[in-house]
Amino acid sequence: MFPSVYAIITGNLAGGTALEWAERLAGAGVEIIQYRTKSVPSRDLYTACRELAHLSRNHSFRFVVNDRPDIAALVGAGGVHVGQQDLDAEQARRICPPPCWVGVSTHTLQQVREADRTSVDYIAIGPIFPTKTKVEPDPVVGVDFVRHARGLTRKPLVAIGGITVERAEDVYLAGADSVAVASDLLASNDPVRRVGEYLAIARHAIGKGQRG
Repeated sequence: MFPSVYAIITGNLAGGTALEWAERLAGAGVEIIQYRTKSVPSRDLYTACRELAHLSRNHSFRFVVNDRPDIAALVGAGGVHVGQQDLDAEQARRICPPPCWVGVSTHTLQQVREADRTSVDYIAIGPIFPTKTKVEPDPVVGVDFVRHARGLTRKPLVAIGGITVERAEDVYLAGADSVAVASDLLASNDPVRRVGEYLAIARHAIGKGQRG
């Protein structure tokens, strides 16, 4: 089963380093963690990703590098995530063959259709709600987009963009296998407890959806 909570650690962190945050989130039960930063030199990004990849092997979570399949391959990451402006999914796959995962961001139903025809392991869809984690976010697509996307693919869907604990259940019920969360975890006074809340919501919502 695809992890129901997909944590994103950004380059701008308060209260600890990326490594410390990853260890904390993994200890709370997060099974997949992406590191996203746009503002560091490649050498520094490589160093940070190498440390996170090593941590992931000791703490049993899948570490995903954002944008850079070359660095994902070099550090032995568990996955790479590419956007519409990056290398395409099959180019990334050639650099990062299985068991490394390849994920792709989509913002339209046509992009979901195209992603479904590739070898990607999961498809991210969004932004579902307004988000402040990107400087130039794509247009908000809303929860109905999740329902439509669910009808187009059997690949795991990761909903992203403005996800909070208050909104998560609706997103799961609409057909998302996972929710990608950044701000709502990293800004929480108790991120461990917040992870537990997401996991409980996922168990309830996904189970409810299966019964329906």
